[in-house]
Amino acid sequence: MEQYIVEGNISVKAVLLAQKRDIIKIMVDEKKKDRDTAFILRQAAQRNIPIEQNSREAIDELAQGKTHGGLLALCGERSFQTLQAVAEKDSVFLALIEGVEDPFNFGYILRTLYAAGCDGVIIPPRNWTTAAGVVTKASAGASEYLNLIVATDMEALLHEMKQADIQLICAQRKDAISLYDYAFPLKLCLAIGGEMRGLSKHVQNHSDQNLFIPYRQDFRNAMTAAASTAIFAFELVRQKTAD
Repeated sequence: MEQYIVEGNISVKAVLLAQKRDIIKIMVDEKKKDRDTAFILRQAAQRNIPIEQNSREAIDELAQGKTHGGLLALCGERSFQTLQAVAEKDSVFLALIEGVEDPFNFGYILRTLYAAGCDGVIIPPRNWTTAAGVVTKASAGASEYLNLIVATDMEALLHEMKQADIQLICAQRKDAISLYDYAFPLKLCLAIGGEMRGLSKHVQNHSDQNLFIPYRQDFRNAMTAAASTAIFAFELVRQKTAD
């Protein structure tokens, strides 16, 4: 089993509360005394997770970054979910993210989707283990709370979505209509590609509707995947709130 470290109160709390991975131990600065840390340590003790008191110097040596605040967690691999487990509702909001290589951007996207009420995120196979600490911190813990579905066979997963009456909405300009002229269905999957490579042909070929973001300037370049995700996701929120 691979092991890695997540750093800081927000990330450690998310790993602890989401319970989507094993926590091998928690390491804390022996002088760290605050309410949030006390809550985390109580939760860990209730689950019989070992707590190791260390000097700040020892914590600094173990940490990769400098914003850990004296709290680290040594964790195992994350569990992933299935489409069937997250799609059995009358209203479903999924997202499919492709072509995003930077772990900070990936974390920002997950942070936005979680805030917008996304039920699950579909991702291609990718070993994010080495960057899990970055993703957790950049997402403010959202990467732990969100349901993540790994599409080992994207074509099969897209067919499974069709059978579940989940419409695939692709963020791309070809044969598209304006985001603001579209009424989102009750069950949908929003597909967003990285600004360099976009969405794969597999995904594009299954699209039920392509949408674009109308610009106010003559700007011919794509927005970042993180910015596009925020615009699309919160237009969906606006529509659902208005209903």
